[in-house]
Amino acid sequence: MEINQKLKNARINMNLTQEDVAEKIMISRQTISNWENGKSLPDIMSIINLSELYQISLDELLKGDLKLREKINKDVNNAKNNEKLILTTAIIIFVVMLIYTISKVIGGPFSDFCKEAITWVLGGIALAFAMAYLNSKNK
Repeated sequence: MEINQKLKNARINMNLTQEDVAEKIMISRQTISNWENGKSLPDIMSIINLSELYQISLDELLKGDLKLREKINKDVNNAKNNEKLILTTAIIIFVVMLIYTISKVIGGPFSDFCKEAITWVLGGIALAFAMAYLNSKNK
């Protein structure tokens, strides 16, 4: 049985409306409806909240639904990629600030060059974040 049917059955067995569930786990009623009709899949935090609300083990909710397992894997991979991007960006910003500080001490043309380079580096970082965001939305 797929998760949409498991969620609907669990809600009905607990004598809850979609509105009741939505209030308890702080999401919209429409989202609950979409999950129960198979139009979308819950994220991992919602699955945990539903598991607790319905008193169903995560194992019971997740087993047998290949689409949901694929979605969770995708969400985990996106989170790992975002961690790497943030760490890389932090390192680049640290190095840029270090170079900028050194250029202020040295002064002259090197300082002017660093000011221009920093603008381009920060622009590149912003572009990388935008591309990563768009890439994660298209997957």
